[in-house]
Parts: sequence; structure tokens; C-alpha cells
Amino acid sequence: MGRLDGQVAVITGGASGIGAATAELFIAEGASVVIGDMQVEVGEETAGRLGEHCAFLECNVTKEEQVAALVAEATKRFGRFDCIFNNAGFGGAMGPVESISSEDWDITFDVLLKGVFYGMKYAAPVLKAQGSGSIISTASIAGLGGGVGAHLYNVAKAAVVQLTTTVANELAEQNVRVNCICPGFIATPLYAGKPLGTAGRESAERTLVKARAATVDAQPMHRMGEALDIAKAALFLASGDSEWITGHALVVDGGFRAGKPWRKQAKWLTEPHPIRLYRPDGR
Repeated sequence: MGRLDGQVAVITGGASGIGAATAELFIAEGASVVIGDMQVEVGEETAGRLGEHCAFLECNVTKEEQVAALVAEATKRFGRFDCIFNNAGFGGAMGPVESISSEDWDITFDVLLKGVFYGMKYAAPVLKAQGSGSIISTASIAGLGGGVGAHLYNVAKAAVVQLTTTVANELAEQNVRVNCICPGFIATPLYAGKPLGTAGRESAERTLVKARAATVDAQPMHRMGEALDIAKAALFLASGDSEWITGHALVVDGGFRAGKPWRKQAKWLTEPHPIRLYRPDGR
């Protein structure tokens, strides 16, 4: 038996990266999945590869009606709806604060925050009516402290964490769980700064090979994260294994937020030293 036998999930940003890895894992665990993404060619390819238990709809998460259509399609095609993974995202506006335009602000928050809000908005009434279900969103360790991402990315992801908390409070009495995942540095096309269209796939993978090598020494667990690491976290939050967990921001970062890798700490801290007690007589 799979951990999601008979369940139906919607995954935004499901064509590639974390979304595609999660769709594949959910299906392997017994679920049917509707993936939404702006990358039509790659989305159709992913759905075709995953078989009859996966459907694809073109979806721009800044468009309310397109997010609503994903939930409707899941119920229509597979007969029920149990989970939404609000995963779609991008890096957003970069650069110093004085360089960020109003247009940059709007599109960054439309994708990273409003898209999550729409997913929650249209999942909530269905899940409340049946008295069960799971809403999962991709936040980031960037939303838990500074110095990791760009200004607006950090703020938007912090807002996702807070929105998760408040919506979890609202839906708890209907037995609907609301949680988010805070990934660290994950080897995905988003990290590479490239879409995963067929023309850009080889270029993205070359960039990720370099990124894995460059970041390995900064990670306490000595490797960069992979999409499957986040997919496994999403599986836990979608399954009954997390039935009494809600309002939680699950950090999946290979120990990055725990601090500087132990192997790189000063020797006085990492090497054994005898304890010397102070004595008044100097002995």
C-alpha cells in the first residue's frame, strides 16, 4: 500500500524541479495528480511520462481563474480532491532596493504570495466540506532570516510562512492541515536561473553541476539539496503521518541554518581540550 492510496493532489509549478519530483513521488505512493505550470511543452511531457494518473493544465498562478481551474479539474477528472501543493515560484526582483520598480514588486508578489493565496482560497472550501485534507506551500529559509535571498523574495517567503500559520488556525477545526516547506539551496532549474524548456535543459544541467560542486562545502551535510528531498517532505505533509501537524514551517536545508559547518569551525571549538579549573594557589 502507498501512503497516498486513492488520494488526489494538485501541484503548481509541477512541470519541472520540485513540482515534478513531487508529482512522481505522489503517484508512486498511490495518488493521482493534476500539475499546473506555465511551461506547456515541459508540463505535457512530464504528465505523459507519469502516465494515466497525471494530468496537466496550463496555469499562471497570478491568474485566479487558472488556479481555480486546477482544483476543479482534479475533482472532475479523478472524483475527489485531497491536497494542494502551492509550489510555483521564481526568483523575483533582484538588485538594490533603489533599483526595484513598482512593476517588479507587483509581479514578484503576484507569483510568490498571491499564487499561494489563490491555491489556499480554492482548496479550502472543498477540503472543509469533506472534513479532511492538506494544504502545503513552498516557502524558503529565505523567509526565516536575512542574508539568503533578494529583498522581495525574502519578504514574500516570510509572508507565505505567516499566511500558513493564520490559515492553519482557521481550518484546523475542519481537520484541514496547512503547512509549508522551507527549502535551503536545491538543485533545480530555478536555482540555475533557467526555465526547463527542452532547448534549455542541457544548459540548466551544466549550471547545476557547477552549483552542486560550488555549494557542497558550505553545507553541513556536505551536499546540495535535490528536488527529491523536498518531495519527500511534501509527501510527509500530504500523508496521514502528519495528521496532527498544522501551522508548521518545515525546514529542509541540510543543516544550513544550523550554522557554519563543523569541519570549518575554529580548531579551539572542534578539537578536544582538557578542562582546566582555576585554583587560587595557581596549581
